[in-house]
Amino acid sequence: MSRHCDVKRLLAATALGVAAGLFAGAAQAEEFDLNALIEAAKKEPPIAVYSSTGKIVKQAEAFTKKYGVQATGTKANAAAQLEMVIREGQAKNVQGDVIQISDVPAGVAQLVPQGFVESWLPPDLAAKIPAQYQNPLTVSNEANVFAYNTELNQSCPVKNIWELTEAKWKGKLAMQDPLNKASYVDWFNQMATNADDKVAAAYKDYYGKDLEAGEDGATGAWVKALAANGPLLTDADEAAAQAVGAPDQKEQFIGLISSAKFRNNQDVGSKLGLCTDLKPFAGWMYPSLGFIAKGTDSPNAAKLFIHYLMTDEGIAPQAADGKMSTNSDAKLPDDEPSGIGKVLDQIFPYDSASAQSDWDARQDWQDLWRINYKK
Repeated sequence: MSRHCDVKRLLAATALGVAAGLFAGAAQAEEFDLNALIEAAKKEPPIAVYSSTGKIVKQAEAFTKKYGVQATGTKANAAAQLEMVIREGQAKNVQGDVIQISDVPAGVAQLVPQGFVESWLPPDLAAKIPAQYQNPLTVSNEANVFAYNTELNQSCPVKNIWELTEAKWKGKLAMQDPLNKASYVDWFNQMATNADDKVAAAYKDYYGKDLEAGEDGATGAWVKALAANGPLLTDADEAAAQAVGAPDQKEQFIGLISSAKFRNNQDVGSKLGLCTDLKPFAGWMYPSLGFIAKGTDSPNAAKLFIHYLMTDEGIAPQAADGKMSTNSDAKLPDDEPSGIGKVLDQIFPYDSASAQSDWDARQDWQDLWRINYKK
């Protein structure tokens, strides 16, 4: 947004880079022996793992069975995790030893600087994890995508995100409320910071003329127009997915949902289809970070769980829902229901270098949405 000057963004990026260097140096300095880590972990108390996905319960059970190290997985959304980790850290009473959190800006701006968590990169896997995902450690990327009803349409009925700002689609975009879902306003800021020219180009492609965007830029203009067109706001992806693809749905909606919701096609007979070739993007990525709580009584067990999570075996339950490991050896299963793996070049990537800016600009973007939203 206009109030966040380039100097502030540069300082934020520099601070993140310094933190990254510290994380990287620590990882490279370690002499690593997996068998020794396993033996050390067995001597420590059980661990608890927080994650935003319910699959963490099965992952923790599988980890326990594999290594004989007791782990319990707990599902908690990013906001709840943030609150718990901060409260536990301040009280010096760590309950969650490992944290997989999908709120990158909060992790970068709050948890790391305040010393509540630390990042650990498994040295033996470092060569398989791209540099941009190492510091702090990014466990996986998940996509939020535009979706349509395949029973009502042969293909996606929109080809450009600007179409969703027009009267034809008034109230017909189902999505979570950006005032309650921080990843949406982070996405707005990511586009404004890193791809505003592409949003402007999409406008010109659709309307045949240049956009007069004003101080909020092309992304800001799109956000205002989208809000004014009264999207159907939900409190969870499931409700948005049902609005779009419920088996008996007769009304036309476009959805903005997690790729994980495409499993509904198999589970309950939903009719969700991925909007491909949408300009400028068919969706966006948001990462999850893997942290170890500082002050844990089980540092070796926590490291072992992080190591397990970064393997093909460990991430498999989440990969089935379209979550993509940053370990290049860990692939999505062939039967992953959304088909996201085939259109990754159409998905807007998250750039952690501007995570601090995302954090700083959240209130601005939420204000912009709140002021312009009309039912």
